[in-house]
Amino acid sequence: MSILAIGLSHRTADLAMLERAAVPAAELGKVLHELQQAPHIAEVMVLSTCNRIEVFAVVDAFHGGLSDVSAVLARQAGVEPAELYDNLYVHYAGAAVEHIFSVASGLDSMVIGESQILGQVRTAYATAREAGTVGRVLHELTQTTLRVGKRVQTETGLGDLGASVVSEALRAAGELAGKHALVVGAGSMGALTGSHLRKAGIGSITVANRTTVNAQRLAASIAEQGVPATAVGMGELTAAVAKADVVVTSTGAADAVLDPSHVLPRDGRALVVCDLGLPRDVDPAVGELPGVRVVDLETVRRRMSAATGTSETDRQLAKATGIVLDEVREYLAGQRSAEVTPTVTALRKRAAEVVDAELLRLDNRLPELESAVREELGRTVRRVVDKLLHAPTVRVKQLAGQDAGTDYASALRELFELDPAAPRVVARPSESVPHETDGEPQ
Repeated sequence: MSILAIGLSHRTADLAMLERAAVPAAELGKVLHELQQAPHIAEVMVLSTCNRIEVFAVVDAFHGGLSDVSAVLARQAGVEPAELYDNLYVHYAGAAVEHIFSVASGLDSMVIGESQILGQVRTAYATAREAGTVGRVLHELTQTTLRVGKRVQTETGLGDLGASVVSEALRAAGELAGKHALVVGAGSMGALTGSHLRKAGIGSITVANRTTVNAQRLAASIAEQGVPATAVGMGELTAAVAKADVVVTSTGAADAVLDPSHVLPRDGRALVVCDLGLPRDVDPAVGELPGVRVVDLETVRRRMSAATGTSETDRQLAKATGIVLDEVREYLAGQRSAEVTPTVTALRKRAAEVVDAELLRLDNRLPELESAVREELGRTVRRVVDKLLHAPTVRVKQLAGQDAGTDYASALRELFELDPAAPRVVARPSESVPHETDGEPQ
Protein backbone atom coordinates (compact mmCIF):
# COMPACT_ATOMS: atom_id res chain seq x y z
CA MET A 1 0.00 0.00 0.00
CA SER A 2 1.28 3.50 -0.90
CA ILE A 3 0.04 7.06 -0.57
CA LEU A 4 -1.39 8.78 -3.66
CA ALA A 5 -2.13 12.51 -3.84
CA ILE A 6 -4.24 13.79 -6.74
CA GLY A 7 -5.68 17.27 -7.06
CA LEU A 8 -6.10 20.55 -8.84
CA SER A 9 -5.38 23.98 -7.45
CA HIS A 10 -4.85 27.62 -8.33
CA ARG A 11 -1.51 26.53 -9.83
CA THR A 12 -2.98 24.11 -12.37
CA ALA A 13 -6.59 25.10 -13.04
CA ASP A 14 -8.57 28.26 -13.66
CA LEU A 15 -11.34 29.40 -11.36
CA ALA A 16 -14.06 27.95 -13.60
CA MET A 17 -12.60 24.43 -13.38
CA LEU A 18 -11.93 24.74 -9.65
CA GLU A 19 -15.51 25.81 -9.19
CA ARG A 20 -16.81 22.79 -11.10
CA ALA A 21 -14.63 20.34 -9.21
CA ALA A 22 -15.24 21.83 -5.76
CA VAL A 23 -16.79 19.55 -3.15
CA PRO A 24 -19.31 21.45 -0.99
CA ALA A 25 -19.20 20.56 2.69
CA ALA A 26 -22.62 18.90 2.48
CA GLU A 27 -21.36 16.48 -0.20
CA LEU A 28 -18.01 15.54 1.36
CA GLY A 29 -19.33 12.44 3.11
CA LYS A 30 -20.86 11.09 -0.09
CA VAL A 31 -17.68 11.71 -2.10
CA LEU A 32 -15.50 10.10 0.58
CA HIS A 33 -17.62 6.94 0.61
CA GLU A 34 -17.66 6.83 -3.19
CA LEU A 35 -13.86 7.02 -3.23
CA GLN A 36 -13.37 4.38 -0.54
CA GLN A 37 -15.63 1.94 -2.35
CA ALA A 38 -13.36 2.08 -5.41
CA PRO A 39 -11.43 -1.17 -6.02
CA HIS A 40 -7.92 0.11 -5.37
CA ILE A 41 -8.49 2.52 -2.45
CA ALA A 42 -8.16 1.47 1.20
CA GLU A 43 -8.19 4.86 2.95
CA VAL A 44 -9.01 8.36 1.74
CA MET A 45 -9.50 11.97 2.77
CA VAL A 46 -10.40 15.06 0.73
CA LEU A 47 -9.00 18.57 1.22
CA SER A 48 -11.35 21.11 -0.37
CA THR A 49 -10.56 24.82 0.12
CA CYS A 50 -11.14 28.05 -1.75
CA ASN A 51 -8.23 27.34 -4.10
CA ARG A 52 -7.63 23.57 -4.13
CA ILE A 53 -9.38 20.21 -4.26
CA GLU A 54 -7.08 17.33 -3.32
CA VAL A 55 -7.55 13.64 -2.61
CA PHE A 56 -5.09 11.78 -0.40
CA ALA A 57 -5.57 8.03 -0.68
CA VAL A 58 -3.88 4.81 0.39
CA VAL A 59 -3.90 2.62 -2.71
CA ASP A 60 -2.72 -0.87 -3.63
CA ALA A 61 -1.56 0.15 -7.12
CA PHE A 62 -0.57 3.46 -8.71
CA HIS A 63 -2.45 3.23 -12.00
CA GLY A 64 -5.53 1.65 -10.43
CA GLY A 65 -5.67 4.32 -7.73
CA LEU A 66 -5.14 7.10 -10.26
CA SER A 67 -8.00 5.78 -12.39
CA ASP A 68 -10.33 5.41 -9.38
CA VAL A 69 -9.73 8.90 -8.00
CA SER A 70 -9.78 10.61 -11.41
CA ALA A 71 -13.13 9.01 -12.24
CA VAL A 72 -14.72 10.33 -9.04
CA LEU A 73 -13.24 13.83 -9.46
CA ALA A 74 -14.40 13.93 -13.08
CA ARG A 75 -17.94 12.94 -12.09
CA GLN A 76 -17.90 15.61 -9.38
CA ALA A 77 -16.81 18.22 -11.95
CA GLY A 78 -19.27 16.98 -14.57
CA VAL A 79 -16.54 16.45 -17.18
CA GLU A 80 -14.84 13.53 -18.88
CA PRO A 81 -11.65 12.30 -17.14
CA ALA A 82 -9.58 13.26 -20.18
CA GLU A 83 -10.71 16.89 -19.83
CA LEU A 84 -9.75 16.89 -16.16
CA TYR A 85 -6.28 15.37 -16.67
CA ASP A 86 -4.80 18.62 -18.02
CA ASN A 87 -5.65 20.32 -14.72
CA LEU A 88 -4.48 17.57 -12.36
CA TYR A 89 -1.22 17.02 -10.53
CA VAL A 90 -0.30 13.60 -9.20
CA HIS A 91 2.17 12.67 -6.43
CA TYR A 92 2.94 9.13 -5.32
CA ALA A 93 4.69 7.53 -2.35
CA GLY A 94 7.47 9.83 -1.04
CA ALA A 95 6.45 12.65 -3.39
CA ALA A 96 2.91 12.53 -1.97
CA VAL A 97 4.30 12.86 1.57
CA GLU A 98 6.41 15.84 0.53
CA HIS A 99 3.37 17.43 -1.12
CA ILE A 100 1.06 17.21 1.89
CA PHE A 101 3.83 18.49 4.19
CA SER A 102 4.36 21.45 1.83
CA VAL A 103 0.64 22.16 1.61
CA ALA A 104 0.21 22.18 5.40
CA SER A 105 3.25 24.44 5.73
CA GLY A 106 1.69 27.05 3.44
CA LEU A 107 4.36 26.56 0.76
CA ASP A 108 1.84 25.62 -1.94
CA SER A 109 -0.74 28.27 -1.08
CA MET A 110 -1.90 31.16 -3.22
CA VAL A 111 -0.63 33.40 -0.42
CA ILE A 112 2.68 31.78 0.59
CA GLY A 113 2.87 31.07 4.31
CA GLU A 114 -0.84 31.52 5.02
CA SER A 115 -1.65 29.75 8.25
CA GLN A 116 -5.31 28.74 7.95
CA ILE A 117 -4.40 25.85 5.64
CA LEU A 118 -3.24 23.97 8.74
CA GLY A 119 -6.74 24.16 10.18
CA GLN A 120 -8.21 23.11 6.86
CA VAL A 121 -6.03 19.99 6.80
CA ARG A 122 -7.15 19.22 10.35
CA THR A 123 -10.80 19.66 9.31
CA ALA A 124 -10.33 17.40 6.26
CA TYR A 125 -8.91 14.69 8.51
CA ALA A 126 -11.73 15.07 11.06
CA THR A 127 -14.36 14.84 8.32
CA ALA A 128 -12.79 11.71 6.82
CA ARG A 129 -12.43 10.13 10.23
CA GLU A 130 -16.08 10.81 11.02
CA ALA A 131 -16.99 9.22 7.68
CA GLY A 132 -14.91 6.16 8.58
CA THR A 133 -12.53 6.47 5.59
CA VAL A 134 -9.31 7.02 7.57
CA GLY A 135 -7.17 4.11 8.76
CA ARG A 136 -3.81 3.91 10.47
CA VAL A 137 -1.74 5.11 7.49
CA LEU A 138 -3.60 8.37 6.92
CA HIS A 139 -4.00 8.87 10.67
CA GLU A 140 -0.24 8.74 11.22
CA LEU A 141 0.47 10.77 8.07
CA THR A 142 -1.95 13.52 9.10
CA GLN A 143 -0.64 13.76 12.66
CA THR A 144 2.89 14.14 11.28
CA THR A 145 1.66 16.64 8.69
CA LEU A 146 0.05 18.84 11.35
CA ARG A 147 3.21 18.76 13.43
CA VAL A 148 5.37 19.66 10.42
CA GLY A 149 3.09 22.54 9.43
CA LYS A 150 3.19 23.90 12.98
CA ARG A 151 6.97 23.54 13.08
CA VAL A 152 7.38 25.51 9.85
CA GLN A 153 5.15 28.29 11.17
CA THR A 154 7.04 28.45 14.46
CA GLU A 155 10.61 28.21 13.16
CA THR A 156 10.45 30.29 9.96
CA GLY A 157 8.07 33.13 10.75
CA LEU A 158 6.47 32.79 7.30
CA GLY A 159 3.00 33.31 8.76
CA ASP A 160 3.90 36.23 11.01
CA LEU A 161 2.33 38.83 8.73
CA GLY A 162 -1.00 37.00 8.85
CA ALA A 163 -1.38 37.12 5.07
CA SER A 164 -4.26 35.08 3.66
CA VAL A 165 -6.68 34.96 0.77
CA VAL A 166 -9.04 37.04 2.94
CA SER A 167 -6.45 39.74 3.68
CA GLU A 168 -5.42 39.97 0.02
CA ALA A 169 -9.04 40.24 -1.12
CA LEU A 170 -9.67 43.04 1.39
CA ARG A 171 -6.53 44.85 0.23
CA ALA A 172 -7.93 44.69 -3.30
CA ALA A 173 -11.20 46.11 -2.00
CA GLY A 174 -9.51 49.40 -1.10
CA GLU A 175 -9.83 51.69 1.92
CA LEU A 176 -12.19 50.22 4.53
CA ALA A 177 -11.68 52.45 7.56
CA GLY A 178 -14.98 53.67 9.03
CA LYS A 179 -17.11 51.83 6.47
CA HIS A 180 -19.84 49.21 6.93
CA ALA A 181 -19.22 45.60 5.92
CA LEU A 182 -21.55 42.68 5.33
CA VAL A 183 -20.06 39.24 5.99
CA VAL A 184 -22.09 36.43 4.38
CA GLY A 185 -21.23 33.09 5.99
CA ALA A 186 -20.47 32.49 9.66
CA GLY A 187 -17.94 29.67 9.38
CA SER A 188 -14.19 29.78 9.89
CA MET A 189 -13.67 32.00 6.82
CA GLY A 190 -16.33 34.36 8.10
CA ALA A 191 -14.58 34.58 11.47
CA LEU A 192 -11.25 35.23 9.74
CA THR A 193 -12.91 37.93 7.63
CA GLY A 194 -14.24 39.63 10.76
CA SER A 195 -10.75 39.66 12.25
CA HIS A 196 -9.17 41.19 9.14
CA LEU A 197 -11.95 43.76 8.82
CA ARG A 198 -11.31 44.85 12.40
CA LYS A 199 -7.59 45.26 11.65
CA ALA A 200 -8.51 47.33 8.56
CA GLY A 201 -10.45 49.76 10.76
CA ILE A 202 -13.95 48.85 9.59
CA GLY A 203 -16.67 50.93 11.27
CA SER A 204 -19.34 48.23 11.70
CA ILE A 205 -20.26 44.75 10.50
CA THR A 206 -23.41 42.80 9.72
CA VAL A 207 -23.20 39.00 9.64
CA ALA A 208 -25.67 37.06 7.48
CA ASN A 209 -26.03 33.29 7.61
CA ARG A 210 -28.61 30.60 6.84
CA THR A 211 -28.53 29.56 10.49
CA THR A 212 -29.24 32.78 12.35
CA VAL A 213 -27.88 31.51 15.67
CA ASN A 214 -24.46 31.03 14.04
CA ALA A 215 -24.60 34.56 12.67
CA GLN A 216 -25.45 35.83 16.14
CA ARG A 217 -22.55 33.91 17.66
CA LEU A 218 -20.05 35.39 15.18
CA ALA A 219 -21.51 38.89 15.55
CA ALA A 220 -21.16 38.64 19.33
CA SER A 221 -17.54 37.55 18.96
CA ILE A 222 -16.78 40.48 16.63
CA ALA A 223 -18.47 42.90 19.04
CA GLU A 224 -16.30 41.59 21.87
CA GLN A 225 -13.28 42.64 19.79
CA GLY A 226 -14.57 46.23 19.73
CA VAL A 227 -16.40 46.46 16.40
CA PRO A 228 -20.20 47.04 16.44
CA ALA A 229 -21.81 43.97 14.85
CA THR A 230 -25.33 42.67 14.23
CA ALA A 231 -26.72 39.43 12.82
CA VAL A 232 -29.41 38.79 10.20
CA GLY A 233 -30.85 35.80 8.38
CA MET A 234 -30.44 35.24 4.65
CA GLY A 235 -34.00 36.44 4.15
CA GLU A 236 -32.76 39.94 5.05
CA LEU A 237 -29.86 39.85 2.60
CA THR A 238 -31.19 42.55 0.25
CA ALA A 239 -31.61 45.10 3.06
CA ALA A 240 -28.19 44.19 4.47
CA VAL A 241 -26.50 44.68 1.07
CA ALA A 242 -28.16 48.08 0.72
CA LYS A 243 -26.45 49.30 3.91
CA ALA A 244 -23.01 47.87 3.10
CA ASP A 245 -19.95 49.43 1.47
CA VAL A 246 -18.21 46.07 1.17
CA VAL A 247 -19.64 42.55 1.08
CA VAL A 248 -17.51 39.46 1.76
CA THR A 249 -19.00 36.03 1.00
CA SER A 250 -17.65 32.61 2.00
CA THR A 251 -20.55 30.23 2.52
CA GLY A 252 -19.51 26.88 1.02
CA ALA A 253 -22.93 26.70 -0.66
CA ALA A 254 -23.33 24.71 -3.88
CA ASP A 255 -25.08 27.60 -5.67
CA ALA A 256 -24.75 31.39 -5.72
CA VAL A 257 -26.28 33.12 -2.69
CA LEU A 258 -25.95 36.71 -3.99
CA ASP A 259 -27.46 37.70 -7.35
CA PRO A 260 -28.47 41.00 -8.99
CA SER A 261 -31.88 40.94 -7.29
CA HIS A 262 -30.14 41.47 -3.93
CA VAL A 263 -28.46 44.71 -5.07
CA LEU A 264 -30.82 47.69 -5.09
CA PRO A 265 -29.97 50.99 -6.86
CA ARG A 266 -27.36 52.73 -4.68
CA ASP A 267 -27.60 56.39 -5.73
CA GLY A 268 -23.95 56.61 -6.66
CA ARG A 269 -22.59 54.72 -3.63
CA ALA A 270 -19.89 52.26 -4.68
CA LEU A 271 -20.06 48.64 -3.58
CA VAL A 272 -17.18 46.15 -3.49
CA VAL A 273 -18.13 42.47 -3.32
CA CYS A 274 -15.40 39.99 -2.31
CA ASP A 275 -16.42 36.49 -3.38
CA LEU A 276 -14.24 33.94 -1.56
CA GLY A 277 -16.55 30.99 -2.12
CA LEU A 278 -15.73 27.90 -4.14
CA PRO A 279 -18.04 27.30 -5.89
CA ARG A 280 -18.74 31.02 -6.33
CA ASP A 281 -21.18 32.61 -3.93
CA VAL A 282 -21.83 35.57 -6.23
CA ASP A 283 -23.61 35.45 -9.58
CA PRO A 284 -21.20 36.91 -12.21
CA ALA A 285 -23.97 39.27 -13.33
CA VAL A 286 -23.55 41.20 -10.05
CA GLY A 287 -20.23 42.53 -11.34
CA GLU A 288 -22.00 44.09 -14.33
CA LEU A 289 -24.22 46.31 -12.18
CA PRO A 290 -23.41 50.06 -12.10
CA GLY A 291 -21.06 51.00 -9.29
CA VAL A 292 -20.38 47.37 -8.25
CA ARG A 293 -16.91 45.83 -8.35
CA VAL A 294 -16.38 42.12 -7.68
CA VAL A 295 -13.13 40.82 -6.22
CA ASP A 296 -12.95 37.04 -6.62
CA LEU A 297 -10.33 34.33 -6.21
CA GLU A 298 -9.04 34.99 -9.73
CA THR A 299 -8.43 38.60 -8.73
CA VAL A 300 -6.44 37.47 -5.71
CA ARG A 301 -4.42 35.04 -7.82
CA ARG A 302 -3.48 37.77 -10.30
CA ARG A 303 -2.43 40.06 -7.46
CA MET A 304 -0.24 37.38 -5.89
CA SER A 305 1.31 36.43 -9.25
CA ALA A 306 2.31 40.07 -9.77
CA ALA A 307 3.75 40.45 -6.26
CA THR A 308 7.51 40.16 -5.84
CA GLY A 309 9.14 38.49 -2.87
CA THR A 310 11.76 40.02 -0.58
CA SER A 311 15.13 38.60 0.32
CA GLU A 312 13.78 37.92 3.83
CA THR A 313 10.86 35.97 2.38
CA ASP A 314 13.26 34.01 0.20
CA ARG A 315 15.31 33.08 3.27
CA GLN A 316 12.15 32.01 5.11
CA LEU A 317 11.04 29.90 2.14
CA ALA A 318 14.45 28.23 1.90
CA LYS A 319 14.38 27.38 5.61
CA ALA A 320 10.79 26.09 5.40
CA THR A 321 11.65 23.93 2.39
CA GLY A 322 14.64 22.50 4.25
CA ILE A 323 12.44 21.62 7.23
CA VAL A 324 9.91 19.89 4.97
CA LEU A 325 12.58 17.81 3.20
CA ASP A 326 14.18 16.78 6.50
CA GLU A 327 10.77 15.74 7.86
CA VAL A 328 9.99 13.78 4.68
CA ARG A 329 13.24 11.82 4.98
CA GLU A 330 12.56 11.07 8.66
CA TYR A 331 8.95 10.04 7.98
CA LEU A 332 9.88 7.71 5.13
CA ALA A 333 12.70 6.13 7.16
CA GLY A 334 10.23 5.51 9.98
CA GLN A 335 7.75 3.96 7.58
CA ARG A 336 10.37 1.63 6.09
CA SER A 337 11.43 0.55 9.57
CA ALA A 338 7.81 0.01 10.59
CA GLU A 339 7.19 -2.15 7.53
CA VAL A 340 9.84 -4.61 8.75
CA THR A 341 8.42 -4.79 12.29
CA PRO A 342 5.60 -7.31 11.57
CA THR A 343 8.09 -9.61 9.84
CA VAL A 344 10.52 -9.35 12.78
CA THR A 345 7.64 -10.14 15.16
CA ALA A 346 6.61 -13.09 13.00
CA LEU A 347 10.20 -14.34 13.04
CA ARG A 348 10.35 -14.19 16.84
CA LYS A 349 6.98 -15.93 17.03
CA ARG A 350 8.26 -18.67 14.71
CA ALA A 351 11.41 -19.07 16.83
CA ALA A 352 9.32 -19.41 19.98
CA GLU A 353 7.22 -22.10 18.30
CA VAL A 354 10.37 -24.04 17.32
CA VAL A 355 11.70 -23.82 20.91
CA ASP A 356 8.38 -25.02 22.33
CA ALA A 357 8.32 -27.95 19.90
CA GLU A 358 11.88 -29.00 20.76
CA LEU A 359 11.23 -28.77 24.51
CA LEU A 360 8.13 -30.90 24.08
CA ARG A 361 10.22 -33.48 22.19
CA LEU A 362 12.76 -33.43 25.04
CA ASP A 363 9.97 -34.10 27.55
CA ASN A 364 8.86 -37.11 25.53
CA ARG A 365 12.39 -38.48 25.25
CA LEU A 366 13.41 -37.84 28.88
CA PRO A 367 10.24 -38.01 30.93
CA GLU A 368 12.28 -38.73 34.09
CA LEU A 369 13.88 -35.25 34.10
CA GLU A 370 13.20 -33.32 37.28
CA SER A 371 10.87 -30.35 36.79
CA ALA A 372 13.51 -27.88 38.05
CA VAL A 373 16.04 -29.14 35.48
CA ARG A 374 13.41 -29.08 32.74
CA GLU A 375 12.48 -25.46 33.54
CA GLU A 376 16.13 -24.35 33.63
CA LEU A 377 16.75 -26.01 30.24
CA GLY A 378 13.75 -24.21 28.82
CA ARG A 379 14.95 -20.83 30.09
CA THR A 380 18.46 -21.48 28.76
CA VAL A 381 17.28 -22.41 25.27
CA ARG A 382 15.00 -19.35 25.09
CA ARG A 383 17.84 -17.05 26.22
CA VAL A 384 20.13 -18.49 23.53
CA VAL A 385 17.49 -17.94 20.81
CA ASP A 386 16.71 -14.42 22.02
CA LYS A 387 20.38 -13.47 22.01
CA LEU A 388 20.93 -14.92 18.56
CA LEU A 389 17.94 -12.99 17.15
CA HIS A 390 18.48 -9.71 18.99
CA ALA A 391 21.35 -8.21 16.99
CA PRO A 392 20.08 -9.12 13.48
CA THR A 393 16.48 -8.00 14.17
CA VAL A 394 17.59 -4.66 15.62
CA ARG A 395 20.01 -4.16 12.74
CA VAL A 396 17.46 -5.02 10.07
CA LYS A 397 15.15 -2.28 11.37
CA GLN A 398 18.01 0.21 11.23
CA LEU A 399 18.96 -0.84 7.70
CA ALA A 400 15.34 -0.65 6.52
CA GLY A 401 15.14 2.95 7.73
CA GLN A 402 18.36 3.89 5.94
CA ASP A 403 18.01 2.02 2.65
CA ALA A 404 14.95 2.55 0.46
CA GLY A 405 16.28 0.26 -2.25
CA THR A 406 16.24 -3.07 -0.39
CA ASP A 407 13.20 -5.02 0.75
CA TYR A 408 14.51 -6.33 4.07
CA ALA A 409 11.14 -7.76 5.07
CA SER A 410 11.14 -10.02 1.99
CA ALA A 411 14.74 -11.00 2.69
CA LEU A 412 13.83 -12.09 6.23
CA ARG A 413 10.85 -14.08 5.00
CA GLU A 414 13.04 -15.82 2.41
CA LEU A 415 15.96 -16.56 4.77
CA PHE A 416 13.82 -17.99 7.55
CA GLU A 417 11.13 -19.54 5.33
CA LEU A 418 8.33 -17.51 6.91
CA ASP A 419 4.81 -17.78 5.55
CA PRO A 420 4.20 -14.49 3.64
CA ALA A 421 0.85 -14.20 5.43
CA ALA A 422 2.43 -14.41 8.90
CA PRO A 423 3.44 -10.71 9.16
CA ARG A 424 -0.07 -9.61 8.17
CA VAL A 425 -1.59 -11.84 10.85
CA VAL A 426 0.77 -10.43 13.47
CA ALA A 427 0.02 -6.82 12.44
CA ARG A 428 -3.75 -7.19 12.16
CA PRO A 429 -4.72 -6.32 15.78
CA SER A 430 -3.15 -2.84 15.49
CA GLU A 431 -4.74 -1.85 12.18
CA SER A 432 -7.48 0.31 13.70
CA VAL A 433 -7.01 4.03 14.21
CA PRO A 434 -6.32 5.04 17.82
CA HIS A 435 -9.30 6.69 19.48
CA GLU A 436 -7.22 8.98 21.65
CA THR A 437 -5.87 12.06 19.84
CA ASP A 438 -4.68 14.11 22.80
CA GLY A 439 -1.30 14.33 21.13
CA GLU A 440 -2.70 15.90 17.95
CA PRO A 441 -1.18 19.35 17.27
CA GLN A 442 -3.63 22.12 17.97
